[in-house]
Formats: sequence, structure tokens, C-alpha cells
Amino acid sequence: MFDKVAVLEADSAVRRVSMKRTDVLGIGCTAIDEVLYVAGFPPRDGKLRVLGRSREFGGLTGTALVAAARLGAACRYVGMLGRDRDSLAVVRDLRREGVVVPRDQIWPEARPVKSSIVASVDRGTRAIFFEDPGMAGAPATISDDTIEMSRVLLVDGYGMEGTVRATQIARRVKVPVVADLEFADEEGFSDLLSLVDHLVLAAPFARRLTGIGRRSAVLRYLWSEERQVVALTDGARGCWAVVKGSKEILHIPALKVEAIDTTGCGDVFHGAYAAALAFGYPALRALRFATVAAGLKAGHRGTRSGLPGRGDVDACVAEIERATPRGVKEVRLI
Repeated sequence: MFDKVAVLEADSAVRRVSMKRTDVLGIGCTAIDEVLYVAGFPPRDGKLRVLGRSREFGGLTGTALVAAARLGAACRYVGMLGRDRDSLAVVRDLRREGVVVPRDQIWPEARPVKSSIVASVDRGTRAIFFEDPGMAGAPATISDDTIEMSRVLLVDGYGMEGTVRATQIARRVKVPVVADLEFADEEGFSDLLSLVDHLVLAAPFARRLTGIGRRSAVLRYLWSEERQVVALTDGARGCWAVVKGSKEILHIPALKVEAIDTTGCGDVFHGAYAAALAFGYPALRALRFATVAAGLKAGHRGTRSGLPGRGDVDACVAEIERATPRGVKEVRLI
């Protein structure tokens, strides 16, 4: 007798096998950035000459995916975008960078985030002014198959309902979840925070989130046995992390470079870290890999111009490891 259930299950299995496996699946926000380059920042009510300007594609997940793709990871984006000119420009840009964007994902009211960025070329710092489109990031309709066929899921909290659902699926099928979170005021944030097993936060946000100043106390507060890594990134000060199976707090120093433009460095760190996990790197090497990738990017003007390839990052990581005395890790108990 015809077994309809068996046929449906077989058809589903065929579809999963036919899908190309994704290294890094990103479901968060994309952005279009208008960047002004200046020397220093003006005093109150002051004026300052603009040294240059550029229009670039960014966003937490958008930049992270491009960074991961430049490093050799197979990347896919399934966040919400519409039919407007900016959305179509973002899709073209991601595809040009080698990121797969399905053709059937259209949400007419969705838009990329739009940002105005003032970057100080002499200080290596920047200020970001952004417009939230209201509908962006992870859709609530991501298929289980898409997540199951990915090695790493990258989220940023935009589209919270879809983000939480996707993270729940990923944890159920043992796909690592890397989170780049900046805001804690949206409903569902606490659920998302508890689900993430690779939590990588900027240190200033982590302090605001926890109300704790000392890095070691922040890390211990955010740690749980459900996690694999909790890390705090802090620019030129480097990265501090707790890794499952170790009682020590690791310090990975920042790469020593002349910082020209730090725009997107945190996103590059997340993309490189996610790519390293997809490549099978252990936690400490993945953190070093991400630290080096972000540092190399900081030495170049623009979000994309300084994104390194895997060979350059691997070579730099290997040099750092050779210079580290045998049996000694970059560890500081704080």
C-alpha cells in the first residue's frame, strides 16, 4: 500500500542532502553606511573639515558574513529585506561577496538599517548614528532544514521572534550559535541570552547589561554550563574569555597595528570567530583567529577594504603561537 508518510519523509531527506551545506548562516541585520572621515571630533557647536566620504554596506550580520566569506567560509543570509532600492543593493552586494541570498525571501516592509558614521582617522575611533527600519533581521519562517544544514548560526537580535526560534532549533540539533548583541530592551532578549552557547559581547555593552564593572565578574555572571564560550571584546585592549572545560580567564591581546578605522571591527571579529568554528578550530585558536582578523581590518580605512583572507590570518596566528613560550597560554587571572 502507498505509504504517504514514508514518501514525505524520503522527499524531505532528499531535499536536505541536495542542499549545499552552509558554514555560517546569518539571520540578522544588514545596513547601508554613509561614512565621513575627519581628524578628531569638533568641540560643541564647532566645525570640522571633512577629509573624505564613502557609502558602504555594513550591519552586524552583513559585515560578519562578508568577513567570513572573505576568509573562505561558505555563507548564507536569510534575514528580512524588501523590494526597495536599498534592499536590492544589499542583496547584490552580498552575492557579489559570495554570500548566498535565496531569491524567494521578500518582505515588502523590510529595509536595511541606515547609518551615518563619523570616523576619526587620527584617533582610530568613530561615532555611529543609525535609523532603525522597524522590520529587519531574522524572519519567523526560517525552515528547520536551513539551520540543520549549517555548521554555525550567527545571530544579532534583530527580528527577535525569528532569532529565538532559530536559536532554539540550532541548539536542538547541536549547531553552535554565535551571538553579536547590542541592545537588551526588546521582548525575548532574556530567552535569547540563555540559549546562546558562544556569547561574544563588546565589553561596554556587557557592563551595561550586567551592571558589573570588573571583567572577571562580568564573565562569571554570564557564564553557564550550557555555554561553550563567553568572551568580551575591548578594542585595543584585546579579548577576555571563559572557555568550557577551563577554570581560567583567558586574555588574548589585540594585534598591534596602527588603528585607522575601527568601523565594523566587532562584526569582523564575530564573522571570523564563526568561520573558525566552521573550520573546526578549537576555542582558543578561534578566539586568536578572530582577534587577528579584526586587528588586520582596523589598519585600513573602510568597512571592507581591510578584510583579510584566511591565509593571512592563519599565518599571523601561527607566528603568535610560535612566539608564545611552550606550555604558556595568553592567560591572565583577573
